[in-house]
Formats: sequence, structure tokens, C-alpha cells
Amino acid sequence: MRGKCLCGLIEFEIAGTFPGLYQCHCSLCQKQSGSSSNTATIVGIENLRWLSGQEHISSWVKDTGFRSDFCSQCGSPVPNPLRNMPYYWVPVGLLDIEQPLQISAHIFVGSKASWDLILPAGTHYETAPELSDFISLLHADDNT
Repeated sequence: MRGKCLCGLIEFEIAGTFPGLYQCHCSLCQKQSGSSSNTATIVGIENLRWLSGQEHISSWVKDTGFRSDFCSQCGSPVPNPLRNMPYYWVPVGLLDIEQPLQISAHIFVGSKASWDLILPAGTHYETAPELSDFISLLHADDNT
């Protein structure tokens, strides 16, 4: 599965079985996405390959550890390393999706926007789940 930023300078591909998606409803993701939530997934570093444009990636890191990598040309959020773990956070809106995907979880539902309506599908977490358990949930059907 391939993905790219809005202007197309940054391109990547994801190999292997695709994990479940999640939506984060925290205030940081609301501001980063300009919407009610951020839809993303987490993939192993061995499953993400950069095709072009890594030199156009800029980063911003909040003192809490929240990281936002984005295209320096168009501003689209792009995959970024997940803390000190062997995973990448991947914004799903960048992907050229050829298969149906499911929302496996909603996180930070306790801080959702007042106008945000969350569908009942998937596991709901009031705040952040334990990261290792969360990654296991997203990869529950992953056979790679």
C-alpha cells in the first residue's frame, strides 16, 4: 500500500498485513488535523519504506514527547517514529487505500470535541491505553 503527502514530494509504502486503524480524539490531534480526530495506524519499522522526499520532512516535538512530522512544502502530516520503539505512526489519510479498513479503537474519547460524534465500532479508551497493549490490539489480525 502506497501513501504520499498532499503535494506528492514525500512518498512511502507499507508492506505486510495492514493493522487496524484508530482515531485519537485528544486536543493535540484536533489541532494537528484541524478536525475532530486523527485517524492513524502503527506499523513496524520493517514494514515502512520511504520512496522519496525524506529530505522534505520537518519535525516539531512538544516537551511532552508529542511529535509531528510534516512535509515542509505542503504541511501534510507524514509518518514519524513512535517514541523509542521499532514502529512508525502513520496518518491513514495519506494512503492510496485499495482495501476496506476498520477502526479498531478510539483513544482519548474523554477529551473529544463537544461536536464530535464517535461511532460505536472499536474499543473505546477514555485516555491513552498502555502502548504495548494498544499496538497488540491494532495488530491482532496481523500475520506478518
